[in-house]
Amino acid sequence: MTNVDKLPTVPETLLRRRKHAAERKVRADKHKSKQQKSNKVKRKNIFKRAESYVKEYRTKERDLIRMKREAKKVGNFYVPPEAKLAFVIRIRGINGVHPRVRKILQLIRLRQINNGVFVRMNKASLRMLRLVEPYISYGYPNLKSIRELIYKRGCGKIDHRRIPLSDNSLIEKSLGKYNIICIEDLIHEIFSVGPHFREANNFLWPFKLAAPRGGHRKIGIHYIEGGDNGNRENKINRLIRKMN
Repeated sequence: MTNVDKLPTVPETLLRRRKHAAERKVRADKHKSKQQKSNKVKRKNIFKRAESYVKEYRTKERDLIRMKREAKKVGNFYVPPEAKLAFVIRIRGINGVHPRVRKILQLIRLRQINNGVFVRMNKASLRMLRLVEPYISYGYPNLKSIRELIYKRGCGKIDHRRIPLSDNSLIEKSLGKYNIICIEDLIHEIFSVGPHFREANNFLWPFKLAAPRGGHRKIGIHYIEGGDNGNRENKINRLIRKMN
């Protein structure tokens, strides 16, 4: 009998497929280990940034208390600087109103009732807010309110879509070029009204708040007259708690 070469027990196509799968696994493992090292470095950096922000906030708070005490000692009053940041909530509809009011609400990005946005306070923005005062309630939020809003209801505008801020990589992808790589950076930029406030604020989708617990009192009357609309200064923090 002539010797006949034995056929391979495993088809060549299957062997090739296994080889490619093994190569892909090696590449994926290398990428994974590289990503893990990169994430470890990023976490350390984010932690250091968060620590520096906490120190900055505490220093500001202590300075404020110290200046109030010093003023009290000499029989004066300490007048804090004017607020640089406002949080604006839309509380009324716009049926049958002047087109200018409707346009201003669109510019501020308040297209729905119970929507809220951050606004940098300057002469132009203050004038716009006064024109639409009967339809909004606004004031000056503190750090706690800003942090709670962004952590609980914060969503980013990514590819013209509303995406919840569940991962720091989403923030880094959109705002990394402005040195904003995590949610604490975003909070700090909003709270301090930093140099890239406009980009950070435009990245944030308008907050969709719930109706306030217990309801509004009188949305057609100004806050100082016992109603709800207009400027309520630091009292806005209480309304944010009710609606968040």
